[in-house]
Amino acid sequence: MAHIRITSYGTGHDDAPTALDPVVVDTTALHNPPDDPAVRATLTQLTGRHPDVAAYVLATPGAHHLIDTARRLVEQRIADGEQHIDVHVHCYGGRHRSVAIAELLAADLSVLDDYVHTHHRHINQPILPARTPA
Repeated sequence: MAHIRITSYGTGHDDAPTALDPVVVDTTALHNPPDDPAVRATLTQLTGRHPDVAAYVLATPGAHHLIDTARRLVEQRIADGEQHIDVHVHCYGGRHRSVAIAELLAADLSVLDDYVHTHHRHINQPILPARTPA
C-alpha cells in the first residue's frame, strides 16, 4: 500500500513544500477566478473546494488532461514499488486552481487501494495582488 500526500500551494508565497522528487502539477495555465472580471465578485472569496470554483477551473481546456497525466504518473510510481509519493499542485495564490485540481486528483486516486492525504497549504491565506507582467 502506498501513501500519497497531495499538497496544494501558491508560488506567490515564500514557503513552498519540500519533498524528494515529487510529482509536480502546475495549474497556472488554468482559468483563475481573481483574474476574470466576469466571475471575480462571485468566485474569488470562495476556494477551490467549492463546486462552482472547481467547475470554473475544470472548464479550462486541458484541465482534465492535467489531472489524467498526474494520476498516470502516480500510478506508475506505485507500479514501480514506491511506498511514499508526494504530489505538489501549485498555482500563484494557492486558493483556487491548485486546490480544485488537488481535490479532483485526490478523488481520482482514492479509488486505488492506497492512502491519499490532501493538504492545502495556502487555502486560508489572503488573496495575493495580481502579478504584473514581466
